[in-house]
This record gives sequence, structure tokens and C-alpha cells, in this order.
Amino acid sequence: MPELASRDHVRRLLPLVRQVMAQASVAPRAVDAVAYTAGPGLAGALLVGASFAEALAYAWGVPALPVHHLEGHLLSPLLSADAPQFPFVALLVSGGHTQLMRVTGVGRYELLGETVDDAAGEAFDKTAKLLGLGYPGGPALARLALQGQRGRFRLPRPMAASGDLNFSFSGLKTAVMTHARGGLDEQERADLAAGFEEAAVDVLVGKGMAALRQTGLQRLVVAGGVGANRRLREALDAAAARAGARVFYPEPELCTDNGAMIALAGALRLRHGAPQRPAGHAFGVRPRWDLAELPPAG
Repeated sequence: MPELASRDHVRRLLPLVRQVMAQASVAPRAVDAVAYTAGPGLAGALLVGASFAEALAYAWGVPALPVHHLEGHLLSPLLSADAPQFPFVALLVSGGHTQLMRVTGVGRYELLGETVDDAAGEAFDKTAKLLGLGYPGGPALARLALQGQRGRFRLPRPMAASGDLNFSFSGLKTAVMTHARGGLDEQERADLAAGFEEAAVDVLVGKGMAALRQTGLQRLVVAGGVGANRRLREALDAAAARAGARVFYPEPELCTDNGAMIALAGALRLRHGAPQRPAGHAFGVRPRWDLAELPPAG
């Protein structure tokens, strides 16, 4: 419920910032800028974060940097100890987005393909709900799939042979619904979870490898919540090894939405000369914001 969530954000945000700054032993005078998610997302939640960040920046006399949520995900692997070098292909797999991007630098993103319906994370969550699992569904479904027998249920691989780099997961979710309609025992639930996970992973791996072949690149970066899925990582690593390529992942705690990725995107923009705006300026948020609209950094 977006309105209730936004009100809860208002209540929690200031104590949370005080807590993390105290834990990190960081004083306001050490802050160079305040980065915040300006979109895409729910307008109410975005406005809470944006107004708070802009007020902090005004009070501290530093720039406020609006950041694109997906740019945060795309750049999050740069926080890893084993960070990739540009250029690379990025497979962004989250609850709201499934996209393949060619990334040649900060702000230099070329869309190669995207989902035409449900995102991968959304399909995981909806399938988990069909199987009676809790939210967030992705981790719960992955745990259940470990107990299942792969191959027991024949599930489709939508658009696997489409000849392009687009995705579709709605038909896969519908196939699970059809199998679950008559009721399932515990082992059947686990087998169906394993079948769904295997089908989704097959599609993601196939498209990711096709993107490397199409671009001629040998580095694939995986970002977003689904990137924490162990089966996906195993399958991607194996496919990349056969192709002489390499896959980079952020640590699991950096796969789901987090403040560190937004801070990184803001810091990189600041380093590359992001435009400085006067303190106290008007600001807004972008509930719908195409990643391609971002200007290159530097």
C-alpha cells in the first residue's frame, strides 16, 4: 500500500540516517554530496527520499544528486573486490526489470533487449505465491527448489528461440498455474519450483550468452535481486567458461535494493563533473524514467 509505505518511510528515515552515520563514524562535515533515488518507482516513496535528501544537502551545504535506480543496479558490481572493467554486457534481473545492456562507461548504456511482460523477479514472486510461499518469493522458491526433482514438470522456455535479446516470463508463470490448479503434494510443489527455476535460468543464461556473442564482449555483469540466485550463478559461470567469457556479480547483499549502489552512482557522477545546482532549488521525482535518457558522465 504505497500511501502507508510512504508514511512509514517518513517515520523511519531520520532515525535510520542518524544510526548508520553513527555506526560508520561519519560526521556531516565529511559528506561531499547526498545522492538519492529520484526514479523510477512509486511517487510517494520517491518524494519522501528526495525531499529528505534535498533538505540534508541544503542544510549541509553540499550538492544533492538525483540517481536513476537502475543505474545504481548496473554499477553495483563496481563495489565488489573483483570489479569488472568497462565495457561489459549487463544482465539486470530484478523484481521490476529484466534487461540486457551494453555498458561502455558511466551513463553510457545501450539497451540490447528487455522483457515484453513480467520481469524475472516478478515471475519468481508470482510463482512463489502460486505455490503458497511467502514474500519475497524469489529466495523462498529457490530454497524449495533445492528439494525438488528437475525435469519432472515440462515447462516452456518463452522466447528462448526468438532470435532477439528480449524476454518473456508470463507464459512460464501461466504454465505453473496450470500444473498447480489441481493441487499439489509437498514433493510436487518442490518439483514444480525446481522446474520453474530451471526454465527461468535457461532463458536468462541463453540470452546473456547471446548478448556476449552479438556484442563481441567477454564480460557479463549480473545485477539485481535475481542475481543472488545460486542456480543462476552456477549456470552462468558454466556457460561463460565454455564460451571463454567471465561473469561478474556483486556480493549477495548488494544484489537487492540498497543504499550503497545509489551512493556509488552518485559518487561516480560527482567525480565525472555532475552539474551542480544551487542550494534550495526546486526538485522533482521521475516515477517513470527511461535509463536511455541519462546523459553520459564526463
